[in-house]
Amino acid sequence: MSGETALVTLPNATLAFHTDPESDFHVCLIGRDGRALRTREIDYRRHFRETLSGSNASSVADAVWIAERVFHNHSHWLSAHLPKLCLLKELGIADCLVLPDRRSAVMDDTLRRLGWNPDTVRRIPTDRPMVAERLTLLVTDRFRPDLLRRAGDALRVKPSAPATARVYVSRAGAERRRLVNEDEVWPLFRDAGFERVRMEDLSFPEQLALMGRTAMLAAPHGAGLTNQIFCPEGATVIEMADPGFPNPNFYATACAMRHDYAIVEAESVGGSPSKPVERDLYVAPRRVAAALEAAGL
Repeated sequence: MSGETALVTLPNATLAFHTDPESDFHVCLIGRDGRALRTREIDYRRHFRETLSGSNASSVADAVWIAERVFHNHSHWLSAHLPKLCLLKELGIADCLVLPDRRSAVMDDTLRRLGWNPDTVRRIPTDRPMVAERLTLLVTDRFRPDLLRRAGDALRVKPSAPATARVYVSRAGAERRRLVNEDEVWPLFRDAGFERVRMEDLSFPEQLALMGRTAMLAAPHGAGLTNQIFCPEGATVIEMADPGFPNPNFYATACAMRHDYAIVEAESVGGSPSKPVERDLYVAPRRVAAALEAAGL
């Protein structure tokens, strides 16, 4: 089930920001009555008390905010922000868009491809609150099929021939959720006709071009699987993940994009059990072989 999309305008609203020690970005929204408003991934936390107690807030007359928390994360930007940017363009209310001052090259490239000049999009200084006389919020379900497909269509590179590539996304260079026995399972993918890539080694245009010709995408749980939104409809997505860390984002994305999806059960290893998102993965080769066979390989 997908939630509704809402466009809401609030008078005299305040946005406050906080970056925690692990570099995760948080947002707090305060209405004109001084109470915190809650929406998906946006809520009041005690560390906002100090942020809001200062008197150095910036002020704007009109602002459009896409009501999301995580900006620096590649996966969240593509699946949560990109669809909203497309919708704002269609609604004709994108001129007052504001975004945090901390942006990546991929974010700016996305803005250019959608018709924005990144240098002219208003930047919010995230070291102090922002007060808007009129704040318009775009709130959506992150996995609404119509919105995700709209985003994929907006940036997808159309291949000159039918998509046939089989791509394995390696996380060997990542800081977490690496596949510790990749050298053991990679030959299974290689023999099934996959090419191995590290998304961080490719520019965003190169990633788009690669996904445009990809018919099968396989990877450990991670941001690289978000790029499935740029694959042609009906692609096969194979995710290696620990069911003990129940994060169905890429399954939900595959459903929205009308892709075939399979999960290969993996085990979390190393790291702290209290932080499953940071633990590496081990997957039994027999499970990979079974998934490839089930996919017709």
